[in-house]
Amino acid sequence: MPDNQRMIWNVRKARLEEIEILEELIARSVMALQGHDYTIEQREGALGTVFGVDRQLIHDGTYYAVEAGTEIVACGGWSRRKTLFGSDAIAGKNDSELNPEQDAARIRAFFVDPGWARRGIGSRIIEVCEAAARACGFKRFELVATLTGEPFYRTMGFEAMERYTTLLPNGLHLPVVHGQA
Repeated sequence: MPDNQRMIWNVRKARLEEIEILEELIARSVMALQGHDYTIEQREGALGTVFGVDRQLIHDGTYYAVEAGTEIVACGGWSRRKTLFGSDAIAGKNDSELNPEQDAARIRAFFVDPGWARRGIGSRIIEVCEAAARACGFKRFELVATLTGEPFYRTMGFEAMERYTTLLPNGLHLPVVHGQA
């Protein structure tokens, strides 16, 4: 769709009954947009664990879906939980709550449909997440970004603190960036 015909999109809280739609969106996003940074085997190995829906965020009301008409075109959220990234199936998931007086809120699981990339949707989700987290008392933000997402998060004020790899279920490693704002 040409930019001069851009549809209006709306950010709203994601719902449990949308998990299948969100998982399909995540797979489309990963496979189409992360090819310059990760091999097909890394992307396939990360889907469902590193890249996927964490139902706890939906239960907490901190995960958002972006609609254009009746279609979900993006998702992303924040968390008051200790886990930094990953789906329900990520190893070492820790759903204990953070203390906003001393901990940073987590920015989590941003994915945009390839046809809707680079239209300001991710920036809007960040704004919604930061405002909601601040309303809960958080003053700082932390995330683990993909190599693909790193430039976006840098423009949103995040600074890379550490680079490392995470082990995937297929035995490969996925390079990621731990950042803070």
